[in-house]
Amino acid sequence: MNVTEFQEWVNNYYENRGWSELDIFIRIGFLAEETGEVARAIRALEIGRDRPDEDIESFLDNKNALAEELGDVLGNVIVIANKYNISLEEVFHSHKEKLLKRYSYE
Repeated sequence: MNVTEFQEWVNNYYENRGWSELDIFIRIGFLAEETGEVARAIRALEIGRDRPDEDIESFLDNKNALAEELGDVLGNVIVIANKYNISLEEVFHSHKEKLLKRYSYE
């Protein structure tokens, strides 16, 4: 599945679930929450959680948890992009051009 197909799939899935109707500020809150969960997953991978009330997970389990949380972040980013009719292809291109222009050493 390419990025455009995935963006369309997320759009359809979220619309069918009624999740696309949420206020944009609620969506941004979800994005912030999921970003925090990415940070927690990275911490578990890099230094562990060191909590006696939690089981120690394997590296693979922690890596899978990170992949899941990255997916949640991406889903929220896509919903925001869709709200403003911005394609991820456009985002990728714009970001690449910005970096090449900013950090070009020609």
